[in-house]
Amino acid sequence: MRGAHGPAASRRWAIRRTTRPNPLWNSNGVAFGPDGRLYVAEFLGGRISAVDVASGDVEVVVPPGGPVQSPDDLAFGPDGSMYLTDLVPGRVWQRTPAGEYRLVSGDVRVPNGITCVGERLFVNEMCVDGRLLELFPGGGEPVVLTGGLAMGNAMQLGPDGHLYYPHMLTGQVFRISPDGGAPEVVAEDVLEPVAVRFDLGGTLLVLSRGAAGVITRIGPSGGRTLVTTGIPGLDNAAFDAENRMFVSSFASGGIAEVHPDGRTRPVVPQGLAGPFGVAADRSGTVFAADHYRVVVTTGNDVVTRELRPFTHGIAERDGHLHTTSQYGEVCTDGRKRVQGLDEPTGIAVRDDGTLVVAENGAGRVVAVDGQDEVTVLAEGFGRPVDVALDGDQRCYVSDESRGAVYRIDDGVPVPVVEGLDAPQGLAVRGDELFVLETGCGRLRAVDLATGEVRTEAEDLPAQPPGSERPALFAEGMPGVPHPFAGLAAGPDGALHVSAPAEGTVLRLERQGPPTVS
Repeated sequence: MRGAHGPAASRRWAIRRTTRPNPLWNSNGVAFGPDGRLYVAEFLGGRISAVDVASGDVEVVVPPGGPVQSPDDLAFGPDGSMYLTDLVPGRVWQRTPAGEYRLVSGDVRVPNGITCVGERLFVNEMCVDGRLLELFPGGGEPVVLTGGLAMGNAMQLGPDGHLYYPHMLTGQVFRISPDGGAPEVVAEDVLEPVAVRFDLGGTLLVLSRGAAGVITRIGPSGGRTLVTTGIPGLDNAAFDAENRMFVSSFASGGIAEVHPDGRTRPVVPQGLAGPFGVAADRSGTVFAADHYRVVVTTGNDVVTRELRPFTHGIAERDGHLHTTSQYGEVCTDGRKRVQGLDEPTGIAVRDDGTLVVAENGAGRVVAVDGQDEVTVLAEGFGRPVDVALDGDQRCYVSDESRGAVYRIDDGVPVPVVEGLDAPQGLAVRGDELFVLETGCGRLRAVDLATGEVRTEAEDLPAQPPGSERPALFAEGMPGVPHPFAGLAAGPDGALHVSAPAEGTVLRLERQGPPTVS
């Protein structure tokens, strides 16, 4: 499991996982290290893990909480040093074989792709009008090889001695000499290119970041063949000494071996990158907002319903999925209805179809009507995270910074319960209001008729480790989202809880008497 949590405990609820714990906080850049293991950059988790591709064992090598905040790609130098692009703060690091960190550069915009050519180090920028640079670990000013990149990403030296890199926005692959000069277009109309890699035979492979997991093989004469892996959101790839291809996924995590015909062998199973908000429809189907996608939890598996970047809050009503993004959007079934909000998170749906949204960054709760007009329901909160509605359509709001849950009465926040530890997820079932305290992993229930507060469950893995989070934005690009542990009530009386400390969704089924506190 990801977090250092004891087993969840409750005398009132039976608790079980509906998804497997995810060993990786998504998987981005990958490279084989001197020890033969595959090293994986986990952007959302702020750490680096090493994978034994034979056994699937995962070891955390660079834990969160250190100098590296948001690693996106990595490469190894000839002396065994690991070089890392730290995307959000705009830094490039060297980690020596002894485990010491040295800052190579702190002045790269959204650094992403990185590669070593002998003792030379090259990095590109994942932004509009990005640059490709040579950096010097021993000191010296960066050298700009070229600019104008339309969002660069994973790159590699080709057999012809040129650096190959994608333009993610334009569907092109370019090459350039490591000594500079004019970049040359190698391929156009490539499907959503996110990484370029060469196998040991010199074949160029371009990974697609789309839902189908397409890999484009480009031969020396320019002929193409497409291989569909079914792995959504491919991110990067590496080849071992036997020319076996291993791929990562920014959307679903995990590591898989991909055979030339597209067959895959899971090495580390896919799982949840969060999860964030959860919702249950009338049939009992459970949906989770998982930052890069919307998923359905079925048994012990996770099924990608669709790639939907930066999905955090989620609500279901009458067959429609309503979502929020901390980057400002509110959508219904993927259609953008509102943009420009300040960190919207939790969302609920009134009986008349109006959406109610917690606008975390603005300290307010807003409504979105059928014409997509936004009105303020209440303001003056600290950091409102989630919203829930009771049978009379009264709105409840969790405020993580003030440790309280409020009810909105005629536009005025009225405290319902205070003294909570970072409350986030909310759900109403009948006359009971449930609230998830992420600071201590505790589920509480409030009797809305009497005001009685009960402890329902404890030691829930609701909060990922690491108190400091990287910035939400970086150079105008999405950075690392703030944690949000959601809560939902199902039609059968069960509760569904986001458990982002281990990458699961928990199902709680009622049993026994309550624990009163």
